[in-house]
Formats: sequence, structure tokens, C-alpha cells
Amino acid sequence: MWTPDLSRHEGPRYTAIVEAIAADIEHGRLKPGDQMPTHRELATQLGVTTGTITRAYAEAARRGLLVGETGRGTFVKGDLLDFDLSADEDEALTDLSSNNPPPSAGDLLGQALAKTLSDLSARRGLSALLNYGAAAAGAQRHRAAGAEWMARSGFDARPGQVLVCNGALHAMTVVFATLCRPGDTVFTESLTYPGMKNLANLLNLRLQGLPTDTEGIVPEAFEEACRGGAARVLYTIPTVQNPLGTVMSEARRREVAAVAAAHEVAIVEDDVHSFMLPSPPPPLSRFAPENSYYILSTSKSIGGGMRVGYLAAPGRMVEPLSTSLRATVWMAAPLMAEIVSEWIGDGTADRLVEQKRAEAAARQESAARALEGFEFDAHPLSFHLWLHLPEPWRSNEFAAQLKRRGVLVSPSEAFVPGREEAPHAVRICLGTPRTRERLENALAVVRGVLQETPDPCLSFI
Repeated sequence: MWTPDLSRHEGPRYTAIVEAIAADIEHGRLKPGDQMPTHRELATQLGVTTGTITRAYAEAARRGLLVGETGRGTFVKGDLLDFDLSADEDEALTDLSSNNPPPSAGDLLGQALAKTLSDLSARRGLSALLNYGAAAAGAQRHRAAGAEWMARSGFDARPGQVLVCNGALHAMTVVFATLCRPGDTVFTESLTYPGMKNLANLLNLRLQGLPTDTEGIVPEAFEEACRGGAARVLYTIPTVQNPLGTVMSEARRREVAAVAAAHEVAIVEDDVHSFMLPSPPPPLSRFAPENSYYILSTSKSIGGGMRVGYLAAPGRMVEPLSTSLRATVWMAAPLMAEIVSEWIGDGTADRLVEQKRAEAAARQESAARALEGFEFDAHPLSFHLWLHLPEPWRSNEFAAQLKRRGVLVSPSEAFVPGREEAPHAVRICLGTPRTRERLENALAVVRGVLQETPDPCLSFI
């Protein structure tokens, strides 16, 4: 019979029982379909009244944790509907090419969503979240939640400076559509986020990669490029850079910000990975607040399907950016913004972040063991690594050989902003496989192919 540990849960006994149920489901001690003790059995075991158990089970059912069946008893709730959006993927392939966060252990995310939706359903005026919002930038409380989320990463913004967007890529679209015109040049790191490349293609922008080292953009190279007058906007990921995993030091950030200010180059800072670091360096935008556009999202830190991003901008630019936001999606979905705002306020978001950090660290350790003896760059709390290929491997050949073995990775060509020659490397993402076992099996395939020689026939396919 299930025996709950109530010592870790405060409050009334019935709520402590509900929290114990949720915790044991999260950690796998209770599984979908498990039968719960009868009201009388559990009441006797815990020394409480059967009314307390009845109230606890009712609250657990309201949160979507349990379900009662007349004549049979109470059971841990299973999935009544199949919401698996990846069900049509080829199960023979393991995807190490998509930079997704790992799934939450024990379905913590699903439990949090069920509880929040249940709580929201009990409030008056719920349908207002399905109306068109009056302000393109978002409701005031949603913008305030965005400012609070930014404060977690060290950026101070007033709610009035924050725009709620449909994810970080949408925030980038709003910024570049506002700041740039077709044909303009944008500075990036020497290797950059593929989403920025796609956006540049959509908006007809040119990208110019800047030399980087182990800390990111080299200030002297940035200064020289600015003197050439090629661009007036810099797009950068200074914290856990994608794909290299580098973290720019505070001193380097001050130097880069000083160069940008001296040459009136706007900074678009993509800080979506900063949540992974318990104490990240101050955002680059803090050192050039009058000409910086700071972007955070909840896709990596909470859930990709939430599609809630936040953009902080100088006050003078909020109205032009709001116009661009309205022209793209009219407004971010208020229901999603409300859920995320609840989680930022009640600590759920922080618990999800802690879980992702722990899982990222464990997966990086698995990768380090699997790739021991080979050269790669990675931050110990990131979802990806940059694998340098030994001779005579080339990036596309290696990716093609791995695909034949059932593993997908990203060749370096996907990250080169211009027409420069791509390095002999691939990005390997660790978060998409649902289990560590499947990840470790895929990494074993990667190691095996590294020890082989290329198949020259693949170059002609």
C-alpha cells in the first residue's frame, strides 16, 4: 500500500497529502494506473479522518493527478488523450540536431499545467484571456512578469519597456523588421544561431560574422568592422552561445558594449540560455541600455510549446516595436502569457529551471564519457556541444554517415553566417532524446563513426 511521507509538506493535512501524491508521481513512485489506498485504509495509516482523505483525493482529482472509478476505487490518472506531437517522427532516428530542452522528469511540466488550468477555470472572467488584447505589447501584468523573469538573469527593466512576444525568434523578427531595411548588414558571431540565418533570408538582410575566441566576439575585430561602416546592428548570444557554448566574461561585455556605443551600433542580445547558469554574468545590454534590445524566452527554460518570449527595449522604441509586433501576430496569446506569469510568480518556473539544469548536467556528463579522447567544446550546463572532427572527416560527410546509422546531428555549414568556409565540426544536441538511455545509445553510435573512415560515396549523394 502506498505510504506518503508528509514530513516535507506544510499546511493542512489534506493539502500535504495532495503534495505528497504529486511528488511521488513526479519521482515515479506512483505511476499512471496505480490504485490508491481506500479512504479508510489511508486514514487509519495516517491517523486522520476519512473526511480528510476524501478532501485530499478530491483536490488531487481537481489537479488532474487522480481519477475515481465507481465501484473500483481511485487511481493515478493516466493520459486520457494522446498529445504527443512527435508521434509521426521516424522512431528509427534519434534526433541530436534539434536544440530542445530535455523532457521534465515525472511530467512535472504536465502536472503544473494541469493544476494551473484547473485553478484558472475556477476564476471569473476566464474568457477574457481569449479576447483580442487592447495593447500589442501585452497586458500590464504579463509585461510585469516578463520584467520579473528578466531580473532573474540580471537585467533590470520596467514593465513599460517589455513587450510580450510569441517566443524569442518572434522577438527577433520584431526587432530586425523595425531596425533594418532590406539589404542592410547585421553583425553576428563567426558561427551563429541558424534561426538568425533564416530570419536574415526572410528580411533580405546580409550577415557578417565577427572573429571570436573562447569568450566570444573579439572587441578589436568588432572595432575594425565598425570602422568599415558595414552594419549598425549586432546580434549576439553572449551566454552559452549557440553553437559554441562560450560564455562572455563581464570584462569582455563591457568592451563590446563600449565599441557598440562609440559607433552607434544597436545590440540585439539573445539571452535565452542564461537561465541555465545559477549566477550568469550581467547581460551585455546592461552596459549599453540606451541602444540595446534584450530578449528572453520561456521556450528553453519552461516549455517550447508555451511560445512566450520577452523583449526589453529603450523607452523611445517601444511604440515602433509594438507596431511591428501587431503587424506580425497582432499580439502574443494572452492565455499562454497568463500561465507563464502564474508560474513566474508562484515559483513553478524556478522549479522547472532547476530540474532542467540538473538534467543538462547529467546529459553533459554522459556525453563527456561517450566522447572521451575526442575534442569538443561545451558548457557543463548546456543542451548542446560542438564536436571537432578528426582527420579526414568533413562536416557534411560525418552528418550523412551518422544519418545512415540512425542519428541526426547538425553540420557546421548550418551556422556559418556568410560564405566563409565551414569548420570541420558538428553540433550535437543532448536534450531531444526522451531518455538518457536513448541518448547514450546515440552517442555510442557517434563515437563508433568517429573511429571509422569516411565513405567517399556519400560525397556524391
